[in-house]
Amino acid sequence: MKLISAITRRLVIIIPYAWLLIFFLVPFGIVLKISLSEPMMAMPPYAPTIDMADGISGIIEAFRQFSFANYVWLTEDALYINAYVSSITIAFISTLLTLLIGFPLAYGMARAPASLRPTLLMLVILPFWTSFLIRVYAWIGILKPEGLLNQLLLAIGVIDEPLIILNTNTAVYIGIVYSYLPFMVLPIYSALEKMDYTLIEAAQDLGCPAISAFWKITFPLAIPGIVAGCLLVFIPAVGEFVIPDLLGGSRTLMIGKTLWSEFFNNRDWPVSSAVAVLLLLILVVPIMFFQQAQAKSQESGR
Repeated sequence: MKLISAITRRLVIIIPYAWLLIFFLVPFGIVLKISLSEPMMAMPPYAPTIDMADGISGIIEAFRQFSFANYVWLTEDALYINAYVSSITIAFISTLLTLLIGFPLAYGMARAPASLRPTLLMLVILPFWTSFLIRVYAWIGILKPEGLLNQLLLAIGVIDEPLIILNTNTAVYIGIVYSYLPFMVLPIYSALEKMDYTLIEAAQDLGCPAISAFWKITFPLAIPGIVAGCLLVFIPAVGEFVIPDLLGGSRTLMIGKTLWSEFFNNRDWPVSSAVAVLLLLILVVPIMFFQQAQAKSQESGR
């Protein structure tokens, strides 16, 4: 029995590591290998620096001849720098807007009667029953100059002429907030739903105003859900391609569109792979440092 228990424990640990190895590390290694290659007119359109057929000696020699010219090119070309800065800026603002909208929704769901919460959860998840592409594409009919939004505003007399929203960053913000709002609401709801609201009643009985009780009790207890929601929104928003392509138009500069252009239009696989690797490092490294800081703070708290 002890042997079976030990094997079971190891399998529980091995399965997620095997999953990461097969579906993350191996593809990342392939992309990293292409990013260190040289472009050429062929299929595939690059000359690999590492060739496994050369054996160990060939691999060692390839390590000596590694060229980071593609990464140097990214730092020298203003297009890529602006694309990274613009993507991070748009993702940050979108995450902030999603938090401002998602927190009240999650708080209201957590304070709703228990019999009503499953229905509210279903309404939050309901958009996922429709294709992501169709949902984003539907916003074109809403935001275009002759779309539903302008028709409504003109009908009630709020505006005198149609607003230009489509093909702007504003449309991108709307699309990201709409598409990723459930990823913000659900973690925050999970944190608030577990909270003991008798703490709020006790604070108010001791003379603490409702606003002060919220900032001193509710908000700190919701921080884990807020952090999780912000990461779930910010990370995919940085590399978003569909929303800026459909709603932002050609003027919106984001790294996802730049990567697609390098890969399919310019057929420069090494540079596009370098763009992807650098984007991954930009996202992963801060998350790792944050997790370490969180772990240290929890240990010190104990």
